[in-house]
Amino acid sequence: MDLLPASLSLLDAAVLIVSAGFTSLLTAAMGIGGGVLLLAIMAGIVPAAALIPVHGLVQLGSNGNRAWMTRRHIDLGLLKRFALGALAGALLASLIVVQLPLQWIQFSVATFILYLVWGPKPGRHSLGAAGQLLAGALTTLVSMFVGASGPLVAGFIHRHDMDKLATTATFASCMSAQHLLKMAVFSAVGFAFWDWLPLVALMIVAGVAGSWLGLKLLDRIPAEHFKRAFAWIVTLLALRLLWQASGF
Repeated sequence: MDLLPASLSLLDAAVLIVSAGFTSLLTAAMGIGGGVLLLAIMAGIVPAAALIPVHGLVQLGSNGNRAWMTRRHIDLGLLKRFALGALAGALLASLIVVQLPLQWIQFSVATFILYLVWGPKPGRHSLGAAGQLLAGALTTLVSMFVGASGPLVAGFIHRHDMDKLATTATFASCMSAQHLLKMAVFSAVGFAFWDWLPLVALMIVAGVAGSWLGLKLLDRIPAEHFKRAFAWIVTLLALRLLWQASGF
């Protein structure tokens, strides 16, 4: 087994590994944002056919580690209902997921990222059991086609009255369940994860280090400055992806 997929250079791999660590730090410290930023970076490097499953595998490692680090703070009832809904969404996705053309993937990912950054945000009213099941199903279904459902899941998690650490822990555990199901679906439709494992393993190790540091910085980073810089960085990356999709 080669250490790197044939489509990537050593420089590409280095950028991906550093990005995985940095974006995990952002998610751990700020509670949201790292997955979208990593998707936007990966979209300019990773082949379109591998983008969503490889991103999902890296995010599974990052979120799974963060969930384990904060396991005592997870809202288990909410997690169980979300995961049950996510299972339904994954089963539905397994029936309809198809390999889209390169330009369609680039366009859908870029458009979705721009919506997540600049679109209307969900309200903060908590959801009942049925709403939690539905949130798990819908966000998991969306995740199969555009990759970064983190802001949607975060919008759902933030509707509930939890402190910052409980929010981070519950978000990480819900995302772990979702990415695990995503891996099962892409494996079932024949994606060759094996070719990407060495690189993904290094990205996950970088993500573990980033998560550890981000949790240490959880209450030290000014949220407003981060959110403003994050929005414009991700917007520029999404616009670059739209330019690539247009074929100019």
